Amino acid sequence: MKKIILLFVATTLCLVTVSAQDVLSTEEMNSVFKKEKHHNKTTQDYAPLRQADVMWSRKIWREIDLRQKINHPFYYPENDGTGHTIDDRRSLIDVIYSAIQEGTITAYGNAVRDDEFRDPMSAEDIKKIGGAKEEKVEVVDWDAIAEGADPEDAKIIKLSKIPFNRNTIKKWRLKEEWFFDKQRSVMDVRILGLAPLQEDRDEVNGQLKGTFSPLFWVYFPEARDVLINAEAYNLVKNDAERRTYDDIFWKRMFSSTITKESTVMDRKVNEFMVGLDALLESERIREEIFNMEHDLWEY
Repeated sequence: MKKIILLFVATTLCLVTVSAQDVLSTEEMNSVFKKEKHHNKTTQDYAPLRQADVMWSRKIWREIDLRQKINHPFYYPENDGTGHTIDDRRSLIDVIYSAIQEGTITAYGNAVRDDEFRDPMSAEDIKKIGGAKEEKVEVVDWDAIAEGADPEDAKIIKLSKIPFNRNTIKKWRLKEEWFFDKQRSVMDVRILGLAPLQEDRDEVNGQLKGTFSPLFWVYFPEARDVLINAEAYNLVKNDAERRTYDDIFWKRMFSSTITKESTVMDRKVNEFMVGLDALLESERIREEIFNMEHDLWEY
């Protein structure tokens, strides 16, 4: 009798094991191996920093243009607000915006005038990001009219939703601080904030104006816990060696243009330089930071 019971239990366990193996996730079905590299990564801690160790620092604002080839991993895959077509990676705005909706990351409003994280956005403000809106509109119920109802009585109130089109985000603004740490004898940089930039439209005719405005700011150290597990496409075309967005920012694997530095007048470069002169001024600021480190080592 005991042998029969043991045989029955063993058979049941085998069937359960086989059934469990047959149930595969969509991720496993779309790859020849099980990917676990980025699922439970934790952020790398910054090196300890004391005020006494910082002998020089300067805040810098720069913009990442997603239309440049090296920055394409930030933009693709596209998402018009109704859903993306690739499950193994998402664009940077899709990752950030989804985390904001979930409450994992705090979004700070009044982004055009305030980049110091002083105005957290409310739930209602988040629903209106990027032109998204929900409104009640009166529509005609044609099914009721077909059944003989009066046109005036066949009107119903319907909730109309216009989603946030993530594809309109063509640039990102970074706020960062460069500093020289004499304890480690290195020039270092830490990103403080991220802001998506949307191209401005004329309110009258809807034409693009060619200028960009930030929609909100996020505190980068808070966003790192989300970015560390969000994969980005590897431009070397190696899907087995992908990096996360936190890796890309940490290793500075992007192209950008300096648009502002901390000055006594707190002006952007384009407020006193135009065209090629603005690009040359941006390059001058970059060279000044490089020369600062070089001079500290040489003298």
